[in-house]
Amino acid sequence: MKSTSYNFDTLAVHIDQEHNAEKGAVVIPITLSTTFEKKYPNIHEGFEYARTNNPTRQKLEKSVADLEKGKWGLAFSSGSATLSTICQLFETGDHILVIDDVYGGTHRYFSQVLVKSGIQFNFSDMMHAETFEKEIRPSTKMVWIEIPTNPLLKICPLTEIIEVSKKHQLLVVVDNTFMSPYNLNPLTLGADIVVHSATKYLNGHSDVVMGLAIGNDLGIYERLKFLQNASGMTPSPFDCYLLMRGIKTLSIRIKAHNENAIRVAEFLEKHPNVERVIYPGLPSHPQHSRAIQLFEKGYGGIISFFIRGDLSKTIEFFQNLSLIVLASSLGGVESLCNHPAFLTHSAVPQDIRLKMGITDNLVRLSVGIEHIDDIINDLKQALDRISTQTSAQ
Repeated sequence: MKSTSYNFDTLAVHIDQEHNAEKGAVVIPITLSTTFEKKYPNIHEGFEYARTNNPTRQKLEKSVADLEKGKWGLAFSSGSATLSTICQLFETGDHILVIDDVYGGTHRYFSQVLVKSGIQFNFSDMMHAETFEKEIRPSTKMVWIEIPTNPLLKICPLTEIIEVSKKHQLLVVVDNTFMSPYNLNPLTLGADIVVHSATKYLNGHSDVVMGLAIGNDLGIYERLKFLQNASGMTPSPFDCYLLMRGIKTLSIRIKAHNENAIRVAEFLEKHPNVERVIYPGLPSHPQHSRAIQLFEKGYGGIISFFIRGDLSKTIEFFQNLSLIVLASSLGGVESLCNHPAFLTHSAVPQDIRLKMGITDNLVRLSVGIEHIDDIINDLKQALDRISTQTSAQ
């Protein structure tokens, strides 16, 4: 690609080009070599060792940076590895503010792993910038945000939170996994680092585990690049190729996720066996006005909703599903249902889960790109077949 001024759809399709200069390949080759020949006097030029750098990974990192409107990108072996590496920027006694409703693996890392290093943290509501600012300490160094949160889809006033953080010289990291760079570019709003579990929407086919960090500050890049190499948590060249292949269809996939999800959310909101639906595109969402301002192209493919009744009714709903699969993860072409209390957030202690609002009847639905009628029909029959006692509770 000669220019990054093309529209998003075009940039995504051409993610792995320039064409191979030697053979003219339209698709970038997978470079599997673990080591590269060196010659004096230019021994430090070019590639050296696959953990340090790799031509396939390098192209992925640059291309994803373009999609997020950043200057650099770094790929890691998972989203959790990305989180872990970023937290290595800090030292004992430093303090981090984390939005309270986060992915269970992120919650587990902060509360059960990072805490042992002497780095302090607090889970913060972040729904109001003024309240958030009161939580900042002299030792606070970073703010970790999910937009929207996982699984309750809360939307913080992102621009205001970034402005307050910058006033206090805090590093702002935004997990943009749910929205993807198609729906949101947090770097343009002032975020320092954008992270993705690329396992999800960027890949889109449920066959790659990878994480990404993207930013503009070259000083941060140098520090993270050193840690990426030193820790060795890098993806394989083949996985990098698969991710680039998935990104080629990112724009048309996200459009389909956006379109299907709003229709599914509207259906669920009317079903008598559904107690409540949370989706940023619905007027009933508590931060719907913020969603309108932030997400110009769509509201994403994730819906959370509560089954009316006790745990047995929720289990019955999952057992009734035919097309939609009960599984962890999200963002693939197929529709997936998740039971957060027993899957993605099972490592969060029950009392904390309940305080967060993650009850046993909460369902997180990743709406796929199947025909909308088939998705809704499967949900309808699964909900309709829940025992009639549900309506009396």
